[in-house]
Amino acid sequence: MKNIAEVLEGVKTVGIGGHIRPDGDCVGSCMALYLYIRKYFPDIDVNVYLDHPKPIFGHIESIDEIKTEVEEERIFDLFITCDVSARDRLALTDNLFEHAKKTVCIDHHVSNSGFADVNHIRGEVSSCCEVLYGILDPDKVDLAVATAVYTGMIHDTGVFQYSSTSPETMRIAGELMKTGIPFSRIIDESFYQKTYIQNQVMGRVLAESILLQNGTCIIGYLRKKDMDFYGVTGSDLDGIVSQLRLTRGVEVAIFIYELETQSFKVSLRSNGRVDVSKVAVFFGGGGHTRAAGCDLQGSMYDVINNITAEIEKQLTEEENA
Repeated sequence: MKNIAEVLEGVKTVGIGGHIRPDGDCVGSCMALYLYIRKYFPDIDVNVYLDHPKPIFGHIESIDEIKTEVEEERIFDLFITCDVSARDRLALTDNLFEHAKKTVCIDHHVSNSGFADVNHIRGEVSSCCEVLYGILDPDKVDLAVATAVYTGMIHDTGVFQYSSTSPETMRIAGELMKTGIPFSRIIDESFYQKTYIQNQVMGRVLAESILLQNGTCIIGYLRKKDMDFYGVTGSDLDGIVSQLRLTRGVEVAIFIYELETQSFKVSLRSNGRVDVSKVAVFFGGGGHTRAAGCDLQGSMYDVINNITAEIEKQLTEEENA
């Protein structure tokens, strides 16, 4: 697909959806596409569906127009997924996707094998927002769309630090800045700023973290009872796994938090030697070479043992190569 207009021709209704627990790239790409279609294709009835976005994304125009509940009987002419690596990651909008007359997947996950009628997947690109920008008319990317795209790009590149950041990523960021976006404020308010409680929780996780495998693997964890004590949810835990990754000598960082009894969310980050997307996919998750995640069932000890065993396999294979 060279331009999003190709799939919008003759379409009267469009639905847009992202993955469960939407992050910055998911929210940014979904909202950028929504704003773009709404402005430049006014005859199309377009709706965007996501789980409740985090307050840090309040700077994106029309964020309050996101629908967090689905009209089960709705049948769209076209349904577009953004930043969704696999069909089972849709959750909220799976029924809308199932019954749409035509489906499109826009994504950048290397683990995505393509699950829509039309799949525009570029696994080598830093973010779904960067993929999306490539199929928009750059002359029509106004301040509102640019703000949403930039938000997604900084979140999936760690503010242009991750290895997926390319010269093209930086060129696009420069083009977005030309629209007048408050780029510094977007970075501070949506990426770096934490509440006092978030800092307390991060401090606890760091203090109780564990080093394994001769210091190459670090694990941080948080139980449901501790989350209840601090009054936090999964959305308050952003940045913890990235902070763990910065520990000197560490190759892989793991952050585990309890969703409910015997159910855990696992976030993985790598400094290069381990492909954490392979680890996540092995357990039914997905992601990228250096950033991935999955959900696991069992005791905390089972989860730690199972995850670290897969990581150790890769490290051992590399040493024996």
